[in-house]
Amino acid sequence: MTRAAAHKIERIAVIGAGVIGSSWAAYFLSRGMDVRVWDPDPDTETGVRALVARAWPSFERLGLADGAAPDRIGFFSDAGAACRDAEMVQESAPERLELKRDLLATMEAVLAPDAVIASSTSYFPPSEMQDGMSNPERLGLGHPFNPPHLVPLVEVLGGTQTDPATIDWLMDFYRAIGRYPIRLHVEIPGHLVNRLQIALWDEAAKLVGEGVADAADVDAALVHGPGLRWAVMGPYLTMQLANAGGMAGAMAHFGPIAEHYAERDGQATLRHDPAVTELIAEGIEKRARGRSVDELAAARDDMLTDVLEVLAKYDR
Repeated sequence: MTRAAAHKIERIAVIGAGVIGSSWAAYFLSRGMDVRVWDPDPDTETGVRALVARAWPSFERLGLADGAAPDRIGFFSDAGAACRDAEMVQESAPERLELKRDLLATMEAVLAPDAVIASSTSYFPPSEMQDGMSNPERLGLGHPFNPPHLVPLVEVLGGTQTDPATIDWLMDFYRAIGRYPIRLHVEIPGHLVNRLQIALWDEAAKLVGEGVADAADVDAALVHGPGLRWAVMGPYLTMQLANAGGMAGAMAHFGPIAEHYAERDGQATLRHDPAVTELIAEGIEKRARGRSVDELAAARDDMLTDVLEVLAKYDR
């Protein structure tokens, strides 16, 4: 059997239908797929159907794929039965390694040898999950950002036994269904985004604990400040636009400040290292896609204006 083309997947199994799995199921329905769901919770069907109903107006606003319908979903009492005939599996079971390994064995007993399995795990490196698999080359990370039915980011990563073609396939698959996949190159617990979040949460908790501001104002500071900019540009591109010397100038400006914080607080620095600065600058050039600083600033201002107009409609 030849692996199905990434942009032609019709039948997908969602194994584990908690907060993440049910959100994935809803999104796959909006992409015109037949979705097969398993979760041991007896209330799974009620919960998933409620989420689909709640999300469907958003899907209609954003655009449904041909053939999309909320009733193209089936619920199974057995994980193996849900996976039978599936062209791909999105595993979203609880974060217990042995449970995931047991479910992977169940999946492999019924899946075609080249069917792809993507795990939504927010913590485990894929290599730890591949132990005992009969076809470990088919497993990759497909970690979303909650809620997956609306937030497009997906982290993609392979384990030591993952076939590079599987990672290419997953990148193509998530792009084809309208997600924004990023390819990670090193396995670390928590992957990329959660490590960034945890660093921010830790500093926020420290500032609340020191009485610098209360939790409500910490949240408000991010929502009305950096969060607005991060909606349209990441922190590095933002830094580049804020300094006439580009990224090197920004790092030279903020580096000593970060060093001062580090000496005072005993925390990590801004990584003010010439080699790291060069890597960051190379990545930012890729992100800029040939646009000048003036062009980037104009695009930022246009996008921020659009965001502010939308947010003005809500009581935040």
